[in-house]
Order: sequence, then structure tokens, then C-alpha cells
Amino acid sequence: MKTVLIAAAMTCFAASAYADGAVTGMVGGAATGAIVGGPVGAGVGAVVGGIAGGVIDPPPREVVTYVQQAPVPQQTVVVQQPVQVGAALPADVVVTPVPENPKYGYVVMGQERVIVEPQTRKVVQVIQ
Repeated sequence: MKTVLIAAAMTCFAASAYADGAVTGMVGGAATGAIVGGPVGAGVGAVVGGIAGGVIDPPPREVVTYVQQAPVPQQTVVVQQPVQVGAALPADVVVTPVPENPKYGYVVMGQERVIVEPQTRKVVQVIQ
């Protein structure tokens, strides 16, 4: 009985801590965890899935297509470290907005096009 209560408490905590995008991760993680580890596995799976699902939502397909086909901006960027999804770009990097969806912007780094959330400067997706 204690393990079920712990799993339920962990699930409730995860649900309150992470919003919309994490719900899918929580449900998938809970289902996978339940199969592998029973009730406790469900709770742990929900927390881990919620964290993974809440980190970054993928951009809409239209944004990806636009960034793939957009002309290269006047200024390309050289960054000394690898660019990772979830990491913020330096403040001096110029982000070009996506005209049809201002929630997203992009940067061209060598052969890679990087989709960014302009407000947070976080990398959403790297297109090679």
C-alpha cells in the first residue's frame, strides 16, 4: 500500500510541476514504468517522462520547413562549443525571426540551421 501511495504522490508532484508538453511524457513514462517496475515504476516513469516531455516542445512542421528553405542571413555564426537542444545561445548571436510564427527564430551556424526560442534564446532543434 505504501508503494502505491508513493507512486501516486510522485505522479501528482510531477503533474503540478510540469505543464502541457510534459503531460504526454508523463503518461508515456508512467505506462512504460508500470510495465517494467509496477506501481513504483509508474511513479518514477511519470516523473522522468514529465521532465523529458517538459524540456522542449518540437517546433511545428511549418517552422522547420521555413527554416530549411530560408535564405542564409547576412551574418553566419561561429560558435566554439557544440550547440545542444535546450542550451541557450550567447547574447551576441543574432536570431532571425520566423515571419509566420514569431515564437521561433533561427540561426545559421556553418552547415547547420538552428531553430531557437527568441525570448529565452534556447535551442529548440538543430537541422543539418
